[in-house]
Amino acid sequence: MVSTEKKVTRDSIIGKVIKEIPGAEQVIQKYFGGGCFTCPGINVESISFGAMMHNLDPEVIVKEINELEG
Repeated sequence: MVSTEKKVTRDSIIGKVIKEIPGAEQVIQKYFGGGCFTCPGINVESISFGAMMHNLDPEVIVKEINELEG
C-alpha cells in the first residue's frame, strides 16, 4: 500500500519547510516574496498564516511544495 500522506500541510512552519525540502525556498519566494526570508516570523508562522497575509490559497502553495518531492 502506497502512502498518500503529504509531508507538507497548510500548518507546516515556513522556516522548517525551507530547511527540509529542496526547492521549497523558490516556491515560498514565488508566492510570498523575498521579504519572508528576513522576517523573524519565518520560524513560527505556518504556510496558512503566510498565505492569509498575502491573500493567497494555502493549498496551492502546499500542493506545489509537495510536488517537489516527486
